[in-house]
Amino acid sequence: MFILKINKIINKLHFEQGDCCSIKRKLVSFISRLSIALSSIYKHCGKDFRERENNLFKMALLNDLINLNLTDSTHKIIAEYIWIGGSGMDLRSKARTLPGPVSDPKKLPNWNYDGSSTGQAPGEDSEVILYPQAIFKDPFRGGNNILVICDAYTPAGEPIPTNKRHAAAKIFSHPEVEKEVPWYGLEQEYTLLQKGINWPLGWPQGGFPGPQGPYYCGIGAEKAFGRDIVDAHYKACLYAGINISGINGEVMPGQWEFQVGPSVGISAGDELWAARYILERITEIAGVVVSFDPKPIPGDWNGAGAHTNYSTKSMREEGGYEVIKKAIEKLGLRHKEHIAAYGEGNERRLTGRHETADINTFKWGVANRGASIRVGRDTEKEGKGYFEDRRPASNMDPYVVTSMIAETTILFNKS
Repeated sequence: MFILKINKIINKLHFEQGDCCSIKRKLVSFISRLSIALSSIYKHCGKDFRERENNLFKMALLNDLINLNLTDSTHKIIAEYIWIGGSGMDLRSKARTLPGPVSDPKKLPNWNYDGSSTGQAPGEDSEVILYPQAIFKDPFRGGNNILVICDAYTPAGEPIPTNKRHAAAKIFSHPEVEKEVPWYGLEQEYTLLQKGINWPLGWPQGGFPGPQGPYYCGIGAEKAFGRDIVDAHYKACLYAGINISGINGEVMPGQWEFQVGPSVGISAGDELWAARYILERITEIAGVVVSFDPKPIPGDWNGAGAHTNYSTKSMREEGGYEVIKKAIEKLGLRHKEHIAAYGEGNERRLTGRHETADINTFKWGVANRGASIRVGRDTEKEGKGYFEDRRPASNMDPYVVTSMIAETTILFNKS
């Protein structure tokens, strides 16, 4: 009824060419009548409508405040310090004000937090110290504000047990490893879940979608669930300065993947943790839960991994294929040690089905997605390149996995 009233007002407007004063008068009259019509609509739409409209107004105001450009009024910036909590997967963060822009993590102050509240220190001696290690632009606050990847130490300067970055940095700073300039490409798979019920996004509540097949790299409302989150994450990572190289929908509906790399040495771990942090923040805003469980849904559904692509300088040069084969042989000798460090719950994923090798078996092959280690056709053809370790679970620690691969393939002496 009220829409019809507005349409009647609009239909009475007939602009005559050249008659500017008449046009102005008619516009004023139109706006006045439209305002009356909208007031009438507002009055008759009831309390729920008015509350929703009021909430939208408040959200718009809140959004304006969140997006304030601080550079217009101050040189100060906000630094969000990020660290890994006691479970090894729970990211934590808090913010502090700094007097001006910073681009070198060495110029950032150390900070502290209550380790007894994160499962990383006893209550009677709870102070844990954060050491800034890597800086990224903050895609949420914009401007000169930054995200800071940190690792954690005791007040005496000793790395706490959950600080895996410290040991990884030692391996990557070894002269033999530095000489080989190890490159990594990390494929992070994850599953988006409906909040409150922990069931994949797009799946009917308590039910199942059609079988796997149409979802991998699929498009359309019945195949791709959560693309807005995925694209927001992609752009936010690029803005932050993370070397994110791509995204795609995965085999199980509601499951996605992003890739980080090629990155050198310790930076691969820093970038993946930063990308995970940004993803968690975006899903927080969207009211969706992100899961890194390696097998979120039991049964005939693909699990979630973190395939790790790897090469050294020797592998990328002429004759590199022979170096690759020797490296794979070393990885086979330490298969059990690697499996133990490649993520919790991985036995539910590495079953020999759904594009995996059995967890107790080590094998490699060219273009074989059912192998522990896959070598690409191009690498075989060109006689140099890289290989893919398909064993790491989606919840693996990239500091542990990347440094362990370097240690085994470069420093480990099989004799």
